[in-house]
Amino acid sequence: MTKTYEVRLSGSGGQGLILAGIILARAAVLENRKVTQTQSYGPESRGGYSHADVIISDRDIHFPEATNISCLLALTQEACDKFLFDLSDNGILIIDTTFVKNLALASENTYEVPFTDIAQEKLGSPISTNIMALAFLVKVTGIVKESSLKKAIEESVKPAFIDVNLKAMQIGFDLAKK
Repeated sequence: MTKTYEVRLSGSGGQGLILAGIILARAAVLENRKVTQTQSYGPESRGGYSHADVIISDRDIHFPEATNISCLLALTQEACDKFLFDLSDNGILIIDTTFVKNLALASENTYEVPFTDIAQEKLGSPISTNIMALAFLVKVTGIVKESSLKKAIEESVKPAFIDVNLKAMQIGFDLAKK
């Protein structure tokens, strides 16, 4: 049976969600899967609204944007409010409770983790929250292999930031095991 998986990574500009979408798409390409990655952001590059859609499939993809979201990652309240109802009935919702305080609808597939607070505490900065949350998503969904995600991170971020992002990735994997 073929499976198509639609992911929306959402939050605000400056949180690195476009990069996270590119990394997830690259990890899927490394596994020879069919993939599209699209992005949208408001006129403000920092602080304004932002999201990336990644569709991964074993068959041809005929429309590049997510229409039946299998997994929604929301790093801000605004993103959660805006996209929650686009989540498929049995979809997975992952929220950053550092910024998402009110959940209109929680399902059994909801994961609430203070990603930004954890990044600040364990890495000294919220800069790698995107990678931590992405690794959590990958571990929970199994959408790509952990090794593919690691390689995609190494190929996608500037050399000076590889180590901190790999640490963030490992923290994300560990959080998903709990």
